[in-house]
Amino acid sequence: MTVLTANRPRPSTVQQWWVLTARMVVPTLRNGEVAVGIAASAAVTASFYIPLNRLMSGPDLPMSSYAQYLMPLIALQAIAFASVSTAFRAATDAVQGLNRRLQALPIASVTPVAARITASLYRCVIGLAVALACGYVIGFRFHRGPLAITAFCLLVLLTGLALTFLGDVIGTNSRNPAATTQWLLLPQLIFGYLSVGLQPLHRFPEWIQPVVRDQPVSQLVYALQALAGDSGQWAVPATWSVVGPALAWAVAIIVLTVPWAVVVYRRRG
Repeated sequence: MTVLTANRPRPSTVQQWWVLTARMVVPTLRNGEVAVGIAASAAVTASFYIPLNRLMSGPDLPMSSYAQYLMPLIALQAIAFASVSTAFRAATDAVQGLNRRLQALPIASVTPVAARITASLYRCVIGLAVALACGYVIGFRFHRGPLAITAFCLLVLLTGLALTFLGDVIGTNSRNPAATTQWLLLPQLIFGYLSVGLQPLHRFPEWIQPVVRDQPVSQLVYALQALAGDSGQWAVPATWSVVGPALAWAVAIIVLTVPWAVVVYRRRG
């Protein structure tokens, strides 16, 4: 009796990545997650701009309008929400044992992580698009050419990549998805409000100005304001000395997260 055997097809890493990514992206189109993200960006814009516009506007504001000044923080808040969603998803997968089940299959260990990060970048793109739309409603405008606009968007998305990678590691290491999201919201509030995103540096008390000036959100705000440009005398040149520190912060977050990620993914895989 002859037994016919067929060679099993080798699993495609790209196809596996695509299937796992679609698993997280497709439900967001049905369960209202995209609508919530849109509403969140609109709510952040309204909650910052409406009560603070008259209060913050003045001759000492270093830009032509408060909308122009506020836009970077709105964009950063939008992608920060994506990192929280990533952490929640990673923590849920870890607690439910999905990571262990995937480990028993012929799937590269990095594929589920790459899928979660890709799904998070999808959320970041949507968040950035909605944030820009909200900014245009309140009066924000780009005043530089296509290259600077592209750099603005890429810097926001690079920051989103750094935050979602960090959020994925934190979530994978967590045993409580709800608590993880709550803890991640706290740094957002601290760094967001204690930054130059809401008001100029000179309006803070002198003793805390060095902290406010040098922390990552402020450096990102400075860079994004320069890349967006402004009208007339308020335009700040988008030089390397302005953009470089923000880029360095984003890259540093990724680089510093890698060793921790290696330990966490091996232990929780």
